Amino acid sequence: MFIGEVLGAVVTTRKTDNMDGLPLRIVRKVTTEAADATETYTVAVDAVGASVGEYVLVSSGSSARQTTQTDARPVDAIIFAIVDTWNVDNRVIYDKAAVKT
Repeated sequence: MFIGEVLGAVVTTRKTDNMDGLPLRIVRKVTTEAADATETYTVAVDAVGASVGEYVLVSSGSSARQTTQTDARPVDAIIFAIVDTWNVDNRVIYDKAAVKT
């Protein structure tokens, strides 16, 4: 599991029938200490309706297939939560409510 930032969407015109209706997002892994971006990217099924710029929790591997939406589908990563806040050593690293839109 990791914290990532949603960068955009992946749109496909053709895919297997069992993947229809599953939105795909491009997610970049961030560090937990300073929310700095890394050079690690993944494509994940978006189970929660995340928007570009939001920080999300991503699960990968077999755990990504343990939801109602992804059971028995060829999914390796899933966005399962949108981050509201996180802190490290009693310091707030990110607070969604404090971010200006």
